[in-house]
Amino acid sequence: MADYSLVFTLVFSSALVLVLLTKFYLASRQIRHVARHRDQVPAAFAGTISLASHQKAADYTITKARFGLLELAFGTAVLVGWTLLGGIDLLNQALMNSGLAAYGSLVPQLALLAAFGLISGLLDLPFTLYSTFRIEERFGFNKMTFKLWLGDLVKSLLVGLVIGLPIVALILWIMGSTGAWWWLWAWGVWMGFNLLVLVLYPTVIAPLFNKFQPLEDESLKARVTALMQRCGFAAKGLFVMDGSKRSAHANAYFTGFGASKRVVFFDTLLKQLSPAEVDAVLAHELGHFKHKHIIKRIAAMFAMSLAGFALLGWLSTQVWFYTGLGVRPNMTGSNDALALLLFLLVVPLFSFFISPLFALLSRKHEFEADAYAIAQTDGRDLQSALLKLYQDNASTLTPDPVYVKFYYSHPPASERLSRMGAPTGTPA
Repeated sequence: MADYSLVFTLVFSSALVLVLLTKFYLASRQIRHVARHRDQVPAAFAGTISLASHQKAADYTITKARFGLLELAFGTAVLVGWTLLGGIDLLNQALMNSGLAAYGSLVPQLALLAAFGLISGLLDLPFTLYSTFRIEERFGFNKMTFKLWLGDLVKSLLVGLVIGLPIVALILWIMGSTGAWWWLWAWGVWMGFNLLVLVLYPTVIAPLFNKFQPLEDESLKARVTALMQRCGFAAKGLFVMDGSKRSAHANAYFTGFGASKRVVFFDTLLKQLSPAEVDAVLAHELGHFKHKHIIKRIAAMFAMSLAGFALLGWLSTQVWFYTGLGVRPNMTGSNDALALLLFLLVVPLFSFFISPLFALLSRKHEFEADAYAIAQTDGRDLQSALLKLYQDNASTLTPDPVYVKFYYSHPPASERLSRMGAPTGTPA
């Protein structure tokens, strides 16, 4: 058993170093590539994007990438501290010796997860604050006051406690009470919870953070309604969200599930795009539904979650899984919370190298949605809308190709617009 523990420690350490070096390499490529093309707008966009806008996007991308390197180094150090250096073990032992076990085996386990989440959140706070109030502020995107930011933080914490704590408690109870096949029951509960959140999010959770007003522009409402009818799509309502109180970034999205689906426009989007361009953006989102991308992603999430729970079911019974990550399992009590916590820390590390496959599939879906939008609306409107969004969101036009393959869920502007069949430099 000791040999297995050592082997797993070596495997974990090797994966950690490999992922760290790969992420540093990719970020460095991105920084160099964007900086090298900073002083000249790509020829295809010379007629539509100014040099100042192009340079702002380059500077924004480089700044975020450099900051991301700092976050990566810190996050890796924290992960090592939690695992190999004994942080989780120390926290677990302290809670086990605190007398909480007198209230039942579930209480110290919940306390472990809650304490870990609280400490991790506190460690991340400086990075969140700097990103919001320095980087986003510097480039003109942040619209939040510190009071609003703090209010969001408190609301998020309360929502996490009210919604997250009961589902975690239920899963821990299932892990300890339903036998060797607990992972199958836990998976079913987790999937049901996710579907419930899809239904409740639009009407219960999202309004806690933003105001949603019915779309009042009758002309735009008529256009959007006609488009959805033409595409055979029905939604419960058309809403405008006050996204401008937090950020200058623009977006539009569908939310909800089944009969609770609704269309949400950021107020920033409606200010930046013409009605025809809004139509085109909406048609793109409708394309995702027509091609069943949402259902496919939910099915993929179901399948991956099932595999994950099955793997967790096996690992939770292996002593080397705990000791190989610097944790002494409880010999007389339950290790369910420890197993769940360690699993959530380790899985992102080992799944990193398959992430390009999911990014590739996502970019494929975006191309399909673009093609659908062009079939339903004027392609020039979608082109001009995307150019405005790329420009207003300071998205670089010259990302590194290798970085794109790993991280981009949406195709770069050059690839995306060139597939629309019209010159990317054609003004709207």
